[in-house]
Amino acid sequence: MKAHTEYLKFHTKKHRDYIHITPQVEAAVKKSGVEEGLAFVSAMHITAAVYVNDNESGLIQDIDEWLEKLAPFRETYRHHQTGEDNGDSHLKSLLLHQSVTLPITKGKLDLGTWQRVFYAEFDGQREKRVIIKIIGK
Repeated sequence: MKAHTEYLKFHTKKHRDYIHITPQVEAAVKKSGVEEGLAFVSAMHITAAVYVNDNESGLIQDIDEWLEKLAPFRETYRHHQTGEDNGDSHLKSLLLHQSVTLPITKGKLDLGTWQRVFYAEFDGQREKRVIIKIIGK
């Protein structure tokens, strides 16, 4: 059994951003030497997410608008009573999830035709991390 860990760092210029990270995950898989196994990719922050979907700009805008409808910014979140102002960012993260687990077959990510991996930032403009943990043989 092999195990390999890498960290990606992000410091987005925008408060909300969606970053295509498939190439970085693929590079980590290659570096790991794992031929058959799993790649676990996880946002290490509670106001960010990792998800799998199509890398199509219209869809990314649709996802952003959908999240804003379901968890809009508003000043009345109870979380804001703690001195924070990012209650909506926490809720958006819950909707897309914190992590994904991806199959590795014959030394490569085994994704569907249009599947790509994304990091979603909902409370940006500061440094954040994503962990890539690869296990297998």
